[in-house]
Amino acid sequence: MHLNQILTSGENEQTEFKLIWKTDWLKTICAFSNTKGGVLIIGVSDTGEIEGIKNSKKLIEDIPNTILNQLAIICSVELKLVENKDIILVEIKPSYAPVSFRGVFYARSGAVTLALNGGELSKFLLKKYGKTWDDVIVDNFTIHDINIETIEFFKSLAKNRMPFLEKESDLKVLLEKLNLFDGEYLKRAAVLLFGKNPQKFFIQSHSKIGRFKSETNIISSDVVEGNLFQQVQEILTVLRNKYLKNEISFEGIYRKEELEYPEAALREAIINALIHRDYTNNSNLQIKVYDSKLVLTNGADLPSQLNINDLDKPHPSLPTNPTIAAIFYKAGLIENWGRGTINMIEECIAKGLPIPEYKYEFTTFQIVFHKNDTVNDTVNDTVNDTVNDTVNDTKENRNELILNLIKSNNKITLLEMASVCGVSLRTITRDIEKFKKMGVLIREGSDKTGHWKVKSNEVSK
Repeated sequence: MHLNQILTSGENEQTEFKLIWKTDWLKTICAFSNTKGGVLIIGVSDTGEIEGIKNSKKLIEDIPNTILNQLAIICSVELKLVENKDIILVEIKPSYAPVSFRGVFYARSGAVTLALNGGELSKFLLKKYGKTWDDVIVDNFTIHDINIETIEFFKSLAKNRMPFLEKESDLKVLLEKLNLFDGEYLKRAAVLLFGKNPQKFFIQSHSKIGRFKSETNIISSDVVEGNLFQQVQEILTVLRNKYLKNEISFEGIYRKEELEYPEAALREAIINALIHRDYTNNSNLQIKVYDSKLVLTNGADLPSQLNINDLDKPHPSLPTNPTIAAIFYKAGLIENWGRGTINMIEECIAKGLPIPEYKYEFTTFQIVFHKNDTVNDTVNDTVNDTVNDTVNDTKENRNELILNLIKSNNKITLLEMASVCGVSLRTITRDIEKFKKMGVLIREGSDKTGHWKVKSNEVSK
């Protein structure tokens, strides 16, 4: 970027202005190196005004030596004459190895330099060395701490995708084939997936379920412990037997019981939460059951490549804990195509429920299942949908396009319509409901196996 553009753009994640040189600015240089690189400009005010510096010739020699001696990195240091005043540009490239200043690691967040500690430092170091949290060894966890019943349960689930595991009787060999050993030590993933008592090693790895009348009025609660396979099954059992209503229906002489929320969607949400949990975060998976909604809250990091508003569209699979995710995939409990959030939406639509909400703020991810449409029809949804709709895709054009799509393929899915129209799944769902109420469109057969029928082309503008 040209110098004038840098000065007019102001301070940001990769630009910092300083009036004079101080050794303390090595924190900023360290942060740039640990993040995306950047430029430190000396002789410029916070507002971008050129003030100039004294002793520029001496500083142009001292600064690179100080950086090399204190941070062990090499930076480009240039003297520039701007408005007849000397300024110094220090250009820092991102480092492949972590860089510290006086024993402290720094990183950039926006225009701010932050000292890393605790969980953030752990994640930073792991990322720099190409590791993830679940791929790190646990030196005091041995093969004797493995729950054999869970191993056998996993083998029964994995027989379709990994049939050779079913006959593997050597536990160590099996765990090695699952990439859960690093040398002679088992990984954190092994503890959480197959441990007899994972909470002994990671106290925060349990889950909580509560029945709430309001945000502050809790009626009952349960704590679910054990390894991740056990937790998935136990959470669903507790929800089914204690917290959720079972809807009873009959098909001929056969009695059917279904939860008030689709069990497949709940299972998907629980598994996703456990796989994507930030286990350096002291919070745990919390499931709050209200009269009109069910809320799953989980400490997690949303990958920078994903936007929360894109979760109702096809998106890449970027698990926080890929080693754990790989085992769930081999067990046939998840797919590797980033369809988990879409599956939950489709299950809710098939049951006639509103589309679940996905929220993310302050390193907390939340899924909200609703029983009625009143909460989903919010101003924010309308605004988001309006932004997602392209300029050329007017409502009238979309109406015509939807009907033409259905005429050409009466089994087209809502997701396919949303993809073709270039809008969110939530928008398409509202459009379809409007068509049904107007008598323009009907659904024949079940939501999953039926088809659409266009009764009229007349749609009010």
